[in-house]
Amino acid sequence: MMAKQRMPSVYQRNAFAPGLLAAVVLFLAPALMSGDWFLLVLFVTAILAVIVGWFAVQARQWWWLPAFAAIAVLWNPLFPFPFSGPLWSFAQPAAAVIFLVAGAMIKVRRS
Repeated sequence: MMAKQRMPSVYQRNAFAPGLLAAVVLFLAPALMSGDWFLLVLFVTAILAVIVGWFAVQARQWWWLPAFAAIAVLWNPLFPFPFSGPLWSFAQPAAAVIFLVAGAMIKVRRS
């Protein structure tokens, strides 16, 4: 019996790894909000939002840009907004879901 050969994918998902990393950080963020580690959450989230946004531009999926521009601005560590409370706590996993969905959906054809 011969082993069935697997066909390589015709697409590559460049935004998957940064989206997954950002989601992990954002799911942990509510536990880190009261400490000094939250500054790291802001840096990681803002940087990865720009990276995933760039991959969306390369894939010509422009509809992701408003979401990642908003995430990059709201999680900006250089001029942070004084957000707190339950709404800001809910925003962390909500942004994580956006990263996960975008990471799975943003794809480009392999050349």
